[in-house]
Amino acid sequence: MKNLKYLILIISGFLLLGTTACTDYLDKMPDDQLTLEMVFADKTRTEDWLAGVYSGIPDPMWGYYKEEGWNIMGDDITIPSEWQPFGWKNSYVFTLGDWNPLSGWSPNYWSEYPKRIRSGLIFLQNAKPNTAQGMSEEYITRMKYEVRFLIAYYYSLMVEIYGPIPFKPGVIESVDASAVELLIPQTPYDDIVNWVDAELIEVAKHLPAVYPENSDWGRATATMCHAVRARMLLFAASPLFNGNPDFKDWKNGEGVNLFKPNVDIAKWKRAADAHKELIDMAHANSYELYKEYNGDGSIDPFMSYYNMSLKKFSEGNKEIIFGRTWSPNNDWYEGLKNFQAHHLPKGINGNAGMGVTQELVDAFYMKDGTNPILGYNADGKPILNPNAPLYTEKGFSATDDIRNTNWLGAYGTDKIKGRITFAGTYNMYCNREARFYVSVIFNEAWLGVVNRKVNFLQGGPDTANSFDAPQNGYNIRKRISLEVYPKEGRYNYQPGILYRLAEAYLSYAEALNEYDPGNSDILKYINLVRERAGIPAITSDSQDNIRELIRKERRVEFNCEGIRFNDIRRWKIGETELNRPYYGMNYLGSVKSDDTADPNAFYKRTFYRNRKFYKKMYVWPVPQKQIEINPSLKQAPGY
Repeated sequence: MKNLKYLILIISGFLLLGTTACTDYLDKMPDDQLTLEMVFADKTRTEDWLAGVYSGIPDPMWGYYKEEGWNIMGDDITIPSEWQPFGWKNSYVFTLGDWNPLSGWSPNYWSEYPKRIRSGLIFLQNAKPNTAQGMSEEYITRMKYEVRFLIAYYYSLMVEIYGPIPFKPGVIESVDASAVELLIPQTPYDDIVNWVDAELIEVAKHLPAVYPENSDWGRATATMCHAVRARMLLFAASPLFNGNPDFKDWKNGEGVNLFKPNVDIAKWKRAADAHKELIDMAHANSYELYKEYNGDGSIDPFMSYYNMSLKKFSEGNKEIIFGRTWSPNNDWYEGLKNFQAHHLPKGINGNAGMGVTQELVDAFYMKDGTNPILGYNADGKPILNPNAPLYTEKGFSATDDIRNTNWLGAYGTDKIKGRITFAGTYNMYCNREARFYVSVIFNEAWLGVVNRKVNFLQGGPDTANSFDAPQNGYNIRKRISLEVYPKEGRYNYQPGILYRLAEAYLSYAEALNEYDPGNSDILKYINLVRERAGIPAITSDSQDNIRELIRKERRVEFNCEGIRFNDIRRWKIGETELNRPYYGMNYLGSVKSDDTADPNAFYKRTFYRNRKFYKKMYVWPVPQKQIEINPSLKQAPGY
């Protein structure tokens, strides 16, 4: 046991977790003198150990861009290939179809989460009350339930991308364990899901649904437990992991099938029930969609969607169900600055090369709720919706678009309240829904920190013929305050949101539509999201049409939040959505023109780059190093 204790400090302690708070006290004495008894007899060290277990929670801002890479791997955001040497290679090569067991992926869930899980198990075994240091039995018990939540959450993240994994919950192997005990095969996917589901249900019974003190925000809650299980069960019900014929022959080292071969409609009911439990708990504890209102009492969709990403829970943003806290250290602040600066134009010292795709621009509704683009022809040209009278691509607007809102996105030097676009704006960007303007920086959008319009034309201040400039004619506004100004070092604190109530609404509607089409709750919860967005409610339709509408609503509502990529995976639509040419505006254009015959015209759809995606890429491969260590592991199909 003594040897195991010292081994734990080497392979599972704070040094591996890499957090400053968790390592400070280790400098006070040599590692070989610091025992577990000493760690868990001290309140600060005990809390630091818990913080180390929490440190595995992904960063939904900078991490979803550069580390996990979900936003870059999806089809919302694009970056230049020249960024690869600067830490972007892992996510960029995925877009080229270059993904294999040797691919580098810095989060490396396969190896990293077992470390956090092991550290959590050590906490469960060793944390104990110490009234002399203010650690009551109640406090220790709560912390242990927080750790159990984190362990279940990390398992859910692993199966989300790998599917089956080696799974031996609650076990800390001894240093003298045999190879049979250590080198175990993958466990069938459904068995892991069932364990995580049951564990989160149990843990939720012992945690508060919300903390009364703002200082506890970000700690595990019962509501977070239900959010994690609901998302996992939706994944389990979706086509990728529910009767996928591509996995019917995937067996572990003992010859056991890792997936059930047939579609199980009951999984959709299970997912729907889990989401309804989450929603009911959230509503009972005052969680709600974040909304701001105009003076006449109507919802202001611009300010509501804008501040939904920026306001903290303590500032009334009760839409956040699962948020990530930030430690006030240099690493955090640098990550925040990088996240915000990479969205913004070159002319204000933004990193500029990152932008939204034309396909995301096309996905937003018009302000009357109609869908402007129905798809694309083989040559990349859009299929325009003849029933969207407010949409046209050609020409420029004759008048300002002024709406009932307090948003200052197009305030202008003349300070016209409620202006959304100026006269002379390219018609593609006019008459769109509020979420479009809060999400996309297009040419001649207002750049308030310097009191001018954005100028992406070559020769203008916000572009250049280089990779540190918009590659397809757009930058990103979503989740960035209008006050952020990198040139003056002006950045704003904002919460990291991993799960919000709108996701519960649309996921519940999706699961119900698959299990019980026509259920009145389907339209109810879709329309709650649309109401906040300021677009008309939808009425009943066929199951297929509602399915497509939900998918489109999710793309728009959660754009640039890292959700789209995993939606594409679980729906198994990557071979179409991520395997085709992408377009944008002519970023080399120097003339405000939409003349397709003019090579210098900026406003024309122009080929940007090709994307590649292969069927095998729906799941992550088992890292080759792990295959070499453990011959019981069986590689995912196609790799």
